[in-house]
Amino acid sequence: QLQASGGGLVQAGGSLRLSCAASGRTFSSYAMGWFRQAPGKEREFVSATRWREGITYYADSVKGRATISRDNAKNTVYLQMNSLKPEDTAVYYCAAGGNYWSDLRRSKEYNYWGQGTQVTVSS
Repeated sequence: QLQASGGGLVQAGGSLRLSCAASGRTFSSYAMGWFRQAPGKEREFVSATRWREGITYYADSVKGRATISRDNAKNTVYLQMNSLKPEDTAVYYCAAGGNYWSDLRRSKEYNYWGQGTQVTVSS
């Protein structure tokens, strides 16, 4: 129901745009989010948005470098990442779900998850 893509190998300072194609049901979820997991580390929050309220959230580690957006015509959510750093290397996952009271930084708030896309940033 969620298909993430767009990862790859990029040099430090470069950019990537991750995509998350969603089915109609998941795309109508209250919120969409992006998380990432580096080898040997726990999954961590990257970005999320409450579509109806137009509110977006970013982890401090990506604030100013990342932008979450969506294309309703394509049922797709994007995460634009600029000025990439080696520490951004991880598998990136998109997620859908949540509600008005959700803390969208917590992975357990989401009902649907994509399969992940690998981002590798070389120094």
